[in-house]
Amino acid sequence: MPVLVASDLDRTLIYSSAALALTMPDARAPRLLCVEVHEARPLSFMTETAAQLLTDLGDAAVFVPTTTRTRKQYQRINLPGPPPAYAICANGGHLLVDGVTDADWHASVLARLADECAPLEEVCEHLLRSADPVWVRKHRVAEDLFAYLVVERELLPEDWVKELAVWAENRGWTVSLQGRKIYAVPKPLTKSAAVREVARRTGAELTLAAGDSLLDADLLLAADRGWRPGHGELADTNWTAPEITALPERGVLAGERILREFLRAARQPA
Repeated sequence: MPVLVASDLDRTLIYSSAALALTMPDARAPRLLCVEVHEARPLSFMTETAAQLLTDLGDAAVFVPTTTRTRKQYQRINLPGPPPAYAICANGGHLLVDGVTDADWHASVLARLADECAPLEEVCEHLLRSADPVWVRKHRVAEDLFAYLVVERELLPEDWVKELAVWAENRGWTVSLQGRKIYAVPKPLTKSAAVREVARRTGAELTLAAGDSLLDADLLLAADRGWRPGHGELADTNWTAPEITALPERGVLAGERILREFLRAARQPA
């Protein structure tokens, strides 16, 4: 039976220049491959070794990119290896099959959101009212499913995110701080639900996962085995669970280590 590998992308497998965490002397830094260009500028990278590992993984397992990015943002990424047959975007709101949204899956997600949580408009209004323009740089709505702010971290009041999380919790939403972005996401909008659907369709009996943020916790818990890097929201809170391995590596080298672990487990699933 196939092995399914569902992995977050940003700060898990691919890294912006600010997130590379290259602490070694320049002469010993790993060679990097650019995997995303935005507005004619290189934006995201992985090591060349990681690129080869991902190519090998595509031959050994069903690899499913699993991201909070919108479809447009995901489609800017040019990952090495075979094109994934499945991809999960918008934190589970869109399931892509050969690059095309599965309309039935998306409709089922919208129905669940309507039944179980406060509407997006209420959350956006609260964000506009409560977030200070002094430290907010952008207000964004992603795929008409969730909202996020781009902020100046050094100016962000320490308790503001906690207060937002309490407000959101009472309305069926969750809050996640990732780098310079603060996400407000409906609780039923999960990566894990979409991954379970892919596992059902592919007949996978073993699911492997990796992620670094609070929005990846449900994905990791739904997998048979999972890994988190030594950076990010989950590492900062010392989050762990059975069958989850907390790796010491940080930055782009963590992405390389995660792919090594995926490949090892996919080739020896027993």
